[in-house]
Amino acid sequence: MPKPTSYVCTLTEEQIEQLRGALDARNWSFSEAPYAHWKAKQDKTNVVAYCSGKVTVQGRGTPDMVQFILEPYILGEARYGYENILAETENPEMFQPHAGIDESGKGDYFGPLVIAAAYVEEETARRLLEIGVTDSKAIKNDRRIADLADQTRDLLRGQFEVIAIGPAAYNRLYAKIGNVNRLLAWGHAQALENLLERVPECPRAISDQFGRKETVIRALKERGRAIKLEQRTKAESDIAVAAASVLARHDFVRRLEFLGKDAGRTLPKGASAKVVACAKEIGQEGGEEALGKVAKLHFRTTRQALGLPPLD
Repeated sequence: MPKPTSYVCTLTEEQIEQLRGALDARNWSFSEAPYAHWKAKQDKTNVVAYCSGKVTVQGRGTPDMVQFILEPYILGEARYGYENILAETENPEMFQPHAGIDESGKGDYFGPLVIAAAYVEEETARRLLEIGVTDSKAIKNDRRIADLADQTRDLLRGQFEVIAIGPAAYNRLYAKIGNVNRLLAWGHAQALENLLERVPECPRAISDQFGRKETVIRALKERGRAIKLEQRTKAESDIAVAAASVLARHDFVRRLEFLGKDAGRTLPKGASAKVVACAKEIGQEGGEEALGKVAKLHFRTTRQALGLPPLD
């Protein structure tokens, strides 16, 4: 199998300087490029180090440049060209046409619940693996998430769907449905239905195991009930689910930032002591009404923020 002639990764500023030194020592020629620290060229291979931290390698010399310079001297790992071979050996179904569904924000007190669905075929799956798409929970850097989300959207070419349920809408839905898994099932079904409007030929969809599959199936409409729905543990190991995970997380982070600006403060992620402290500040200033604009009220954090005793 021929190795691809393009490669993308994200480096720190220190690593970008190290890479420049390594290329300079090998007589690469340097020039300027828009939004970039520098651009380097040798023969028909180009390397661009963007100010965002993204580094692209393109051209026929990409395999040699990545395997003999970038990986051993900068990244300290060898993976180029092996991701797809290993993945196809372990999970050949991942390269067949299908959709993946995942969510972000379910365990975060502040911010929306975001559900994304992504459709992949063989070539798309390979390219997503090449750029490093993986379960968003394994990526701690928001800038890296944003970079991967941009590339993922480009590769999917519109064959994805992202649904965001803001805190106010989430609280109304929860009051009506009364169960997080049922609410999540509704969101998964809606995201899948919307995706199927764009890709009606999609034969199956995969999501993580979060409740009874029948709950999602009941929430699907006529179009969605025609496809095979799979729920499995660690579904994010599938590239379509991983792509959905990245898209959902990026949208969650972006919307959480907007909510924080409206609230005049930084809203922390998760459900930590920092979250409780921030919730208490908001609760003291505006009570439950203010919290309901930025948070999921059914979390026990709400009672802590309002100085109420726990229910259990």
